[in-house]
Amino acid sequence: MRLDEFDPNAIDVEDQRGSGGRRGFPIGGRSGGIGCGTLVIALAASYFLGVDPGQLLGGLEQIQQQAPQATPAEGGTSVSESCSVDAGSRESCNALSSLNKTWQPIFAASRIDFARPKLVFYSQAGSSGCGAAQSAMGPFYCPTDKGIYLDTDFFRQMDSELGAKGQFARDYVIAHEYGHHIQNLLGMSDQVRSLQSRDPGHANQYSVRLELQADCYAGVWAAKNRDRLEAGDMESGMNAAHAIGDDTLMRNAGQRPSPERFTHGTSAQRMEWLRKGMETGNEDACDTFADLR
Repeated sequence: MRLDEFDPNAIDVEDQRGSGGRRGFPIGGRSGGIGCGTLVIALAASYFLGVDPGQLLGGLEQIQQQAPQATPAEGGTSVSESCSVDAGSRESCNALSSLNKTWQPIFAASRIDFARPKLVFYSQAGSSGCGAAQSAMGPFYCPTDKGIYLDTDFFRQMDSELGAKGQFARDYVIAHEYGHHIQNLLGMSDQVRSLQSRDPGHANQYSVRLELQADCYAGVWAAKNRDRLEAGDMESGMNAAHAIGDDTLMRNAGQRPSPERFTHGTSAQRMEWLRKGMETGNEDACDTFADLR
């Protein structure tokens, strides 16, 4: 995907790399109800795509409430410096800039208040408004501080260990987390948390719908920037979506897929909703909750 270079005045970036590694409490190799047999699967299950600490239930939520709050890197770094640390950082900043340019006018046209999210880089460990940030959690969105948290080291693991190759697969990661930001601004995240609280027996099912909607929003962004797509981008996105379906992750962990434990959707569902967003380019087509109304 050929994206313009970021405008440092048009994006918000915080860099916790080199800040002394303020560590939160360690989080074990279980996430979103998926028990994982290997480190790779643990990373994929908790990370890919859309762990939202503000939506996690039970013990993880209690751990995060005790974790230190986010602080900028000591001395501070400029947006340009933070975005130029490595290729992954620059790609992420370019994607964030494009996402801001795409979504802000959509909100303006609907006369809905828009606020830019911040992109927070960390390495191995950091902290967020939702609590601890650790590399085993992978990229996630925190609604409390409107931050997209990213350890870019995971991009290398995506390519080498998960088979999710290509720049568009990495852009999809950022766009999916940005989708959670859209949900937060629209109040959808709060509504889902309310549903989960009132109906805990179906909490995972509501989580799946939220994640699939974020996949669809990622596809909408790609569609609205169709002129920037390159040959193979669609396939790269579909491959990434397939690689991180709950059923595929469970099989790769040597487990039988258990629908009642799904939190992000099957490979087929994730591919379906990403494709719907890319084919329609219409955010209104991303209503994964329509049948509940």
